[in-house]
Amino acid sequence: MNEAADEATEKAADEDTGTAAGPAADGNQDSDWLRLDPRTVLVRVVLFGGVLAGAALPVTFALAGPRPLWQAAAWVAAAVALALLADIVAETVRLRRTRYRIGTERSETGAPQAEGRGRVELHTGLLVVQRRSLARERIRSADLTANPLQRLFGLVKVRIGTGEHTGGSDSTLELDLVTRAEGERLRHELLARPAATPGAPDHDPSLATLDPRWIRYAPVSFLAPALGGAAAGAVMQVSEWFGAQGKVIDWIGDRFQDVSIPWMILVLVLLATVAGAVGALGLWVEMWWNYRLEREPGGTLRVSRGLFTARSVSIEERRLRGIELVEPLGVRVFGAARVDAVATGLVKDDDDKHADLKNLLPAAERAVADRVAAQVLREPEPPTGAPLVAHPRAARTRRVRWALGSVLAPVAVLVLLGLLLTPVLLYVAAGCAVVLGPVAVLFALDAYRALGHGVSGAYLVTRSGTVRRATVALQRSGVIGWTVKQSYFQRRAGLLTLTATTAAGAGAYDILDAGRSQGLAFAAGAVPDLLAPFLESVPTQEARSTER
Repeated sequence: MNEAADEATEKAADEDTGTAAGPAADGNQDSDWLRLDPRTVLVRVVLFGGVLAGAALPVTFALAGPRPLWQAAAWVAAAVALALLADIVAETVRLRRTRYRIGTERSETGAPQAEGRGRVELHTGLLVVQRRSLARERIRSADLTANPLQRLFGLVKVRIGTGEHTGGSDSTLELDLVTRAEGERLRHELLARPAATPGAPDHDPSLATLDPRWIRYAPVSFLAPALGGAAAGAVMQVSEWFGAQGKVIDWIGDRFQDVSIPWMILVLVLLATVAGAVGALGLWVEMWWNYRLEREPGGTLRVSRGLFTARSVSIEERRLRGIELVEPLGVRVFGAARVDAVATGLVKDDDDKHADLKNLLPAAERAVADRVAAQVLREPEPPTGAPLVAHPRAARTRRVRWALGSVLAPVAVLVLLGLLLTPVLLYVAAGCAVVLGPVAVLFALDAYRALGHGVSGAYLVTRSGTVRRATVALQRSGVIGWTVKQSYFQRRAGLLTLTATTAAGAGAYDILDAGRSQGLAFAAGAVPDLLAPFLESVPTQEARSTER
């Protein structure tokens, strides 16, 4: 409740009231204000010029229809020059009207208060100056990013956040751009905290570093086929822009004129898969090159990575509520997993599609992932490797039925259409039933084997999924509530789904299709006094273990 009151107080203070602020209001504290780096104007103008250059070529050809090419090019060049001039003026004004400072609250006698008090203030705007501030004691992140052009000039963008999911920008401030040295200074000053765990080592820079062998897991991720499909779609879209889509289709048809349609489709799919694998390799290198996970003084985890765009993400350990071990199907086949943080205040950065702030470790060998999980949580043994209790066989039956139903429903539609339209669809239905039926059953059995839950020290552990298997180790003290769900079919089978509610990560983590008494007893034992007052003890059979 105190935290909620503090949050309400901060939000009220952060609202833009329109009152005077700045030099006139700050009195003798004008010297505390700092400016962005002047090279910010150059970087922004160059980026804007690149966008204009990309748009100038198609516009020139579009205007060159009824008039000479040189005339269309002259008009476009003049428009580009005017736009660049306007952008230079606007960016210069924005730079002059942007300033920031890290304030320290002072007592009535003028002496500075304790470390961490005060506010981070930012005044910015082009036509209308916006005045925003964040309380220093509520700041939870100070992340640095720099694209290739910014790195060329030695500049970084600093994103300061409180970790509150407000649905807007009220919980973040962005300094765009400052020097790298200034960005590091701000990060260290804003995240300076006393040791999170007394007696524990604060600085361990060797939690994990890049192993180039991990790149072999990139082509087997779900990203590879998606990139392949995107590449094929991009080829067709670009050819349509230039009115050459028909020629591209004809060219492909000429290459496969002596090949049957099924073989042509198979070859095209294989080519798209290869293109997707190459794209996944390149994207992995860009995202994870120079990767390093380290623990800094004061109990802060820092993830730094990136080849062209450098990223630095800091997570306070006091915000950490657990670990999620993720094993997508392709990666799991090769015995690998990635590690994500379950922490409060990790708001996704919409400006950077590749900056998933919760990623602590890319796909690596399962033993490495378990070791890193244990080190991050300061545990002697990884909770994600603890033996789990299996779920009743009724859960397996439910999954097999769902799997067969998902196959038989479209097969029945094909059979009906075949009887009404053409017998060809009957053969298609038979092929789908023969091929997809066993595959669906195998996936169902694998999904059942993945189900499990248990307690490992201070953590409750739950595992589920087959296409994306996830093992979550969540602090028992971080569970703030339980939700018990039971459908009609679950009631008949004696099953239920438990959902552990927390203020971190996804906000809720499911224990799917546990036995009714088994699941309730586990919830009562994992988090005592939360669910126990609503339960009545009854004798139950001993649960099976998933250990084999």
